[in-house]
Amino acid sequence: MWSPRGRDRRQERRTLEARQFARRRRSLADRPGRAIVLGFAGVIGVGTAVLLLPVARAGEQSPGLLDAFFTATSAVSVTGLNVVDTPTYWSTFGHVAILALCQAGGFGIMALASLLGLLVTRRLGLRSRLTTVAEAGTVGLGEVREVLFGLIRISLVVEAAVALVLWLRLWLGYDEPPGRAAWYAVFHAVSSFNNAGFSLWSDSLVRFVGDPWIVVPVCVAVFLGSIGLPVLMELSRRVLPVREWSLHTRMTVGGWLGLMVLGWVVLTAFEWTNPDTLGGRPVGTRLLGGLAASVLPRSAGLQTVDYADVTDESLVVTTVLMFIGGGAASAGGGIKVTTLLLLLLVIAAEVRGSRDVEVAGRRLGPRTQRQAVAVTTLTIGILFVATLLMMALADLGLGRAAFETASAFSTAGLSSVGTGSLPDSAQLLLVVLMFVGRIGPVTLVSALALRDRPHLYRYPEGRPLIG
Repeated sequence: MWSPRGRDRRQERRTLEARQFARRRRSLADRPGRAIVLGFAGVIGVGTAVLLLPVARAGEQSPGLLDAFFTATSAVSVTGLNVVDTPTYWSTFGHVAILALCQAGGFGIMALASLLGLLVTRRLGLRSRLTTVAEAGTVGLGEVREVLFGLIRISLVVEAAVALVLWLRLWLGYDEPPGRAAWYAVFHAVSSFNNAGFSLWSDSLVRFVGDPWIVVPVCVAVFLGSIGLPVLMELSRRVLPVREWSLHTRMTVGGWLGLMVLGWVVLTAFEWTNPDTLGGRPVGTRLLGGLAASVLPRSAGLQTVDYADVTDESLVVTTVLMFIGGGAASAGGGIKVTTLLLLLLVIAAEVRGSRDVEVAGRRLGPRTQRQAVAVTTLTIGILFVATLLMMALADLGLGRAAFETASAFSTAGLSSVGTGSLPDSAQLLLVVLMFVGRIGPVTLVSALALRDRPHLYRYPEGRPLIG
């Protein structure tokens, strides 16, 4: 029998469920870092389960749990560290799974970073929103669909173009069968653009150190993948004149290229006479190897030299390049190029005695300066503790331990000792560093920005002695 009271109860239950859903949605919007952590952890879990399938490993044995877990984390965080030899340990199915995880990780971090930027923009006042959009070169006040479709379009175009060049070179220059050459080309194009660092050659790209038709397209893909989606979308609309670029684009591209040239000169000089890397090779090969040594450590993970054989000076310079990383909202890791430039501008302003930090006719606010200091200081603190743990767990010297931890946290994917030779405890430490290094800076900066609340009062200024 129909009852008005029963209908009222069902209506009340639906209303209560709708309110609970709205409350959970607001909670995720207020704390997006939680959604990012859960999302990436979920993808890593799925990837681990897939790589644990017997079909994922070459041969008759099933994959090991730590091998699958480490590889899935490295792929989703687009790092490229490996505890096993990727070409021989994993089957074709495993290679496809790794590639899919790399694509998902690279796409996910760029999309999430850009969408978090839009979320932060919406939380600001109208004037601050308009200023942020203008200076950062974002797509608008909430154009989520344009961000996602723009990322898909740019990713497909860049990866297809790089894959085409690599395919032709492998097919015509190295007599690879067309099908095999196409698969290798696609794999390394996706790996390069997403700064993932995985390779289907056991020596990564060392065998191609003197081949510009391999090295240059890979370096271009790494550059485009590590400067960030806002920069790529702005450059897709307007490449010239440079003076019309946004401040963020000018700082990112200028800083990235400046560090590339500086690293190119310094690393080429340090390895010029090293017989184990570039010494004794033709001049063109040395210059090309130096270029790759400067570009690829910026978070790409691929390599044209064996870092177990580089000089100690090159090891230090490479560690610094990994620590800096790429651009904001990109597949690159590290503290980001704009963070470094901002800190240098703060130092320059203090040395000159300037009241404001200025660049290109713009004043950089104290909030942005504090965020840069917070990100850099926390990163240094994490790496300091992680380096001490790595020295204790793996019995490594300071330089090698710092290189390994910086590589994992900055998702650079390079190793000077062979990750697979480290004890299980050290490998698990690297897993934690890869995960935190991938999602940490994005969630930290967004959390700091979302906590920007105006106060109705200010305390009197205090000036403790410095130095």
